[in-house]
Order: sequence, then structure tokens, then C-alpha cells
Amino acid sequence: MKAVLMAGGEGSRLRPLTSRRPKPLAPVAGIPVMEHIVNLLSAHGFGEIVATLHYLADEIEAWFGDGSANGVTMHYVVEDTPLGTAGAVKMANDLLAGDTFLIISGDALTDVDLSALVRHHKEQKNDVTIALQRVTNPLEFGVVVTGEDGRIVRFLEKPSWGEVFSDTINTGIYVLEPGILDLMERGKIYDFSKDLFPRMLHEGKKLGGWVFDTYWTDIGNLEQYQQANYDAIERKVAISFSGDEVRPGVWAGEGTTIDPQAHIEGPVVLGREVRVGAGATIVGPAVVGDHSIVERNAAITRSVLWEDCYVGEEASLNDCTVADRNTIERRATVQEASVIGRGCTLGHGSTVNAHLKLWPDKWVNAGSIVSMSLIYGQKWPGSLFGSVGISGLANLEITPEFALKLGQAFGTSLKSGQTVMTSRDTHPASRVMNRCVISGLLSVGINVLDLRSYPLPLARYAVRVGGDGGVHVRVAPDDANALVFEFFDHTGIGIEKGAERKVENLFFREDFRRTPMDEVGRLDFPSRALERYSGAFVESLGAKALKDANFRVVIDYAFGNASIVLPQILGTLGVEQIALNAYFDSEKVRTFRNDRERHLQQLTSVVSSLEANLGVLIDADGETVILVDDTGAIIGRNRLMALLTLLVARSKPGARIALPLTVPSVVERIAADNGATIVRTRSDRRSLMSLAECDPSIAFAGGMNYELIFPEFQPAFDGIYAAAKIMELLAAEQRKLSQLVATLPEWHIAGRVVACPWDRKGAVMRSLHDEAAHAGNGKVETLDGVRLERNGGWVLVLPDATDASVNIWAEGTTDDDAARYADEIAGRVRTIAAG
Repeated sequence: MKAVLMAGGEGSRLRPLTSRRPKPLAPVAGIPVMEHIVNLLSAHGFGEIVATLHYLADEIEAWFGDGSANGVTMHYVVEDTPLGTAGAVKMANDLLAGDTFLIISGDALTDVDLSALVRHHKEQKNDVTIALQRVTNPLEFGVVVTGEDGRIVRFLEKPSWGEVFSDTINTGIYVLEPGILDLMERGKIYDFSKDLFPRMLHEGKKLGGWVFDTYWTDIGNLEQYQQANYDAIERKVAISFSGDEVRPGVWAGEGTTIDPQAHIEGPVVLGREVRVGAGATIVGPAVVGDHSIVERNAAITRSVLWEDCYVGEEASLNDCTVADRNTIERRATVQEASVIGRGCTLGHGSTVNAHLKLWPDKWVNAGSIVSMSLIYGQKWPGSLFGSVGISGLANLEITPEFALKLGQAFGTSLKSGQTVMTSRDTHPASRVMNRCVISGLLSVGINVLDLRSYPLPLARYAVRVGGDGGVHVRVAPDDANALVFEFFDHTGIGIEKGAERKVENLFFREDFRRTPMDEVGRLDFPSRALERYSGAFVESLGAKALKDANFRVVIDYAFGNASIVLPQILGTLGVEQIALNAYFDSEKVRTFRNDRERHLQQLTSVVSSLEANLGVLIDADGETVILVDDTGAIIGRNRLMALLTLLVARSKPGARIALPLTVPSVVERIAADNGATIVRTRSDRRSLMSLAECDPSIAFAGGMNYELIFPEFQPAFDGIYAAAKIMELLAAEQRKLSQLVATLPEWHIAGRVVACPWDRKGAVMRSLHDEAAHAGNGKVETLDGVRLERNGGWVLVLPDATDASVNIWAEGTTDDDAARYADEIAGRVRTIAAG
């Protein structure tokens, strides 16, 4: 008699274990569940097996081949599209026609007596015999109702309790007469229990049930899969293990070594060439797959590990399932009922909390606490906050659940009853995440004033005058598929590092404040925030100078919402405006960022053709400004910093101007020539804004990417105000912008970016610092990174805050000198980074 092995299912409920492996090859006690079934068939005399395949069919064929290794002959039928349990069997019509045959699932575990089932079928002369089992909860199975004579009278597919008339379920094991194949057409979808069996019952065919009480379980979900492994290891099902019983309750495969100082408490199954180190503890039921390594003092309790796993020193695994090719570094912890997909790395000291899933190829940074399932994206961050807030791929890494927890964490870091202002850009994804943040804040007793779609500078100002904190959600400026959450303190600038760490700890621990129902926060929508911003804006400017200048300005709003405020203000100040892209369009905002150079060229053309005084491009968030002079020339970042140094120094004698170390040293000469002083700062955003907030003598501060601060209005990046302020400064000069730019001295800057693993950045910086200090060839500055003096110039080495790289800037007396300095240090960084 031939057997049909049903092995085409995707096993979606077993993901992430089946994300890269077909369900029938999921190992039970170290051997694929389908192989246990093949061995069972072989033991009962089924020498010819037809396997019906679909999902990852090649892997199953490669595993079993022609079947000779298991003492059978294997045939394969592959469905291009799923045809149902019976439709797949029809594809094997030519192999099965003319003989009684058996059907069994390749993803269930059983030791049923198949010989007894076949004998019963023949004795009863049934057309179909279904193997049945009694269970305590039949709701997830197909229930079969039989009469006293054992004949089937009714089928119920996954009934409700009101429909449960029997506790005998269909195990998916059938003995069939070949005539059933004539009831089907090839290529059509058929299901045995839904289509064919009810039809045969209606036509009066003889369908019988055979109840058995030996072991059977479906491994349809992760809990059932784990329990099936435990049952197998505890010998509740009669299957064979690979290897020998090397001590009571401990089976080990060929080549496995167990240190004498290891403690193993069975039942435990160890695969081939497993290595268990000194002091390691394995408490069963547990299985450790082939070629796995369990290092010194590691602890594995009631867990299932597939092949090629590495468990580092003092790591701890408790009641979890770990797929193949995983690396669990020293002191990492995986808690109960969590499942780790193929190829993940858990950094040292990291923790995966209970009942979570990590999909394949995820990377968990050292010391991280994973508190929610990691499905999309590549990594769980060691820290939430990057150089600009918290960012990640929208609706993949940044999910509604993630945003809700952020709101709860930030709210818990504040006092109950305080007020947080929330805002966002115009993108629908930002709206979704903003609402989730609001829900999280309200749930922990924080009142929320939602500004809704609002330019970032206006949101900062609103928080400054009316909130205890703020959250702004926007599309990331450097990735159109990512979102950024920025968190503000009561001043409207980014929260300090200590507050970031507090939010991170609360987020990862999920230690959120539990608020009584009557103390849940209240949501409101402020109505005069825009009016307050506009009033203070005009009051801070020299309105008369602007009106007298009669400027004609071309402004590209980049489809952002700065256009809700600036046109009206400039109109009252007598500025003639030509507005480009001055309407909201969330999709065009994303494409604009990727095509900014083309829009800049368009802006230069319009400025030239209209003979405008200048052109301004304000980014969609309203934070940055790029200028085009009256000749249509684009003013680059360093030139803009030098220009504003000149303008501010002339307008405010004795002014202090804050600029990062990356800006050329020529600005110091410009400032000194005009009675001003340059204050060098760190390059991160919060340091610049914090300095502008705390030091009232700062007249202007410039950031790394066209970010401008005029503290007289607010100590934060505000491209909207900066655009008008630049016009005021130009009006006082009574000269064309191109003429002022022409007066600026030349400088020579070179930049390099060198790839560097995260864990080598510290070594790079330490080595460069120590080498320079020992050489004694100039001053070493460590305000921001390591800045090394060179003859007539300098080199600044600064690890990137978000990428595995190191940034290098160099200034020299010529372009060649600057390039030589940068290349010299870049080569040294590569050498150190390589270890």
C-alpha cells in the first residue's frame, strides 16, 4: 500500500520558526517532524510514499531525496498554487490509481498504529476510514460525529461550543479507496473534510471512524510545537532519537562532548557535535541541536534549540524556542515563551522579555532589553535616541504599538497632571503615530494640547510659552521611508541626555505609571498658538528696515507647512514674494527631499529671471534655510555660516557667535575684524540650542546642515524666522547679497567618511588621541571628537552618531593640503578600525 504525506503548508502560525524553513522540517527532538512520520510509515510497511509539496518544496526534496536513507521510495508532487488537501492528492492520480492508499500529515507528531488502522478499514469494507481521537477542547479541530456502529454521520469544521456534539476530532489520517480520485478534476481546489467527505456521506458511501488513544498532536502553533518537543523528550510518544543515552535521561549524538563539570538534568537530547562547557547547566525537558555550543556557566532550562546555535558564557535561556544559526552572546537572557527566528544575534547582556518573537536576522545591541516583538527592520537598538530624536522605518520599525509605548514612557518621566504639546508634519503616517503618542500620554495622566499639523519651529515656540514638554512626529529628513520623534523640554529644545536615558529605561522596562480612571489626562486643541508665534515674530524684527528695503524674494516652501505663517508675515512687512510649492502635499514632501538639487536649480532660474534680491528654500519642517543670491548662485553651508557671521557681527558689535568645530577657521578672522567673537561648540543639535538658551550673549548660532538660531526670538532652529531675519540684516547693509558674498575670504576644506564597526569607534578615538598627545606635534582638542592641529590647518575626527562610520574634516592652506590631511587620518582610522 502507498501513503500520501501532506507537506505543502506554509505554517504561518509557526512563524518566525517557519519564515525560512518549511513546517514539515521543523525539528522535534532534533529530527524533522516529517522524518518521524516517514519512519513511522516505513515501520508499518509503507515502502512507497508520495509527498505533496508547495512552500519551500526544494528544501524538503533535498532533505529526503529518493527516500533510500529512510528505507522508502519517495515521490514528489509540487503544487504551484494551493489546491486544498484533496486537490493536492488528485495531482498524484497516476501514482495512486487502482489501489487503496493512506493519507497522513507531515506536520503532526504521532505514533499511531497504522497497521491496525488499515486492518480496521479492510474489515469494515469502508470507502473511507478516518482516524479519530478524543480531546478535551475540540474547538480548533474538525469534529466528527459517529453512530454506535462507528459509521460517520456528520462533520463539523471548527465548531463553536454550541455546535459541539462530539469530542472526537479528525486527525487528518485517512485510509481511502481509489474511487475517491474520480470525484475530482485535476487543477481544482478540493478539501476532504469540507467538500469530498460530506458529498460522499450524502451519496450514501460508507465512511467510518477509527478511534485511537495513542499519542497524536498537531504542531500548528508555537505553543503546540514547544509542547510536542517536551512530550517527545519525555518519551510520551514512541519515536527514536539520534545518538545514544550517555547517562540516564540524556541522549547525545555522535561527536558530542560534555565537560565533566557541566550539569545536565534529563530528559535532554543533544544533537551531533554539540559542545557543552564547564559549569554549564541544562535542565530538561530540553533539546540542543547539531553543532551547537553551550559555553561555560550558561544555563538552559526547558528550551528547544535548533542546530548551529551559540550560547555564550553565563547566558540564560528559560522555556523558550531558538531556531538555527543564532548567536546568544555572554550574559544574554531569553525569557519564557519567547521565540527567536533564524540568524539572530543577541548582544552581550541583552534581554528578550517573555512571550516575544524575533523574526530572522535581527540584531539586538549589547545591553538592550527587547520588550516587544521585533518583526520588521534589522535591529533592536541599544539606545532609542539617535542624533535626532528616535527614528525608524515607518510602520515597520516604528509601529503604532511602539509609538504608544513612547508616549507612556515620556509621560511617566514627567509629573502627573503636567501638559505636553504634540504636533506633526502633514504625512498620514505621522498623524497615526502622533495619535498613538497622545494615547500613551493620556493613559499615564498627562494632559495633551495637540497642535496637529504644525511647522517644527512653531511647535517649539508653543511648548516654550505654554507647555511642560513636547513631542513632534515627522518624516525623517534623511530617509523618506522613516519617521522621527523629537521630544522637547519646557524650553522647546530637545530633552537632555539624562532625560533621554530615563525615557529609554522606562520604555524598555515598560515601567509605566498606572493612572486611576478619574486621573487620565485630558486632550485639548489650542486655538491661538499661531497668532502668538506671529506676534512675537514681528515684534523681534526691525520691521521699518524691511519695509524700506522693498525686497523682492522668491521662496520655495518645499510643500511643507511653513507656508501657513511666513507669507502673511512678510506681506505685512512689505516684502514682495514669489512663492513656489507653497501648499501641503505629504507625498511631494518625500520626493522633494530626494530631488532637492533639481528644485534648487529651479529656484536659481526663477531668482535670475525675475531679478529678485534673493531666493530662499525652507525645508518642509521649517527648520533649515538655503539661500540663493541675486545672481542665482547657491550659497553653500560653510559660506552661509561665514556670511551670517559677517552680517551679525556688523549689526551687533561685540556679538558672540556660536559655530561647530567643522566650520572653517576663517569665520574667526571675519568675526575679529568686525569686533565679534566665535564660540566653538559641539555639533549635536541639542548642544547648540542649549547654549543659545543658557547664554544670553549669543547673537547667532549655526548648525551642521543649514540650521540657524537667532536667540532673540527663540533658542531653537527656526528657518522661518531666519529667512526674515536674513532679509533684515541685508536691508541694513544696503548692498546686494552677491556683493557681500564676494567679500568673504577663501578657505580650503576636505571631508571623508570611513566605515568603522560600532565596537571599534572607541578604539579609534583613543588611539588617535594618544598618538597625537605622545607625538607632541600640536594641541589636541576634545570638545567634539578629536581635533588635531596641522601646519596652517586642522583635522577633526568625529564618530557618526547614527552610522557605523567615522567622519573626518580637514582644513589646510590649499585644497591639496586639506585633502592630504584628510587622507592621512582616514588611512589611520581604517587601520585602527580593522583591529
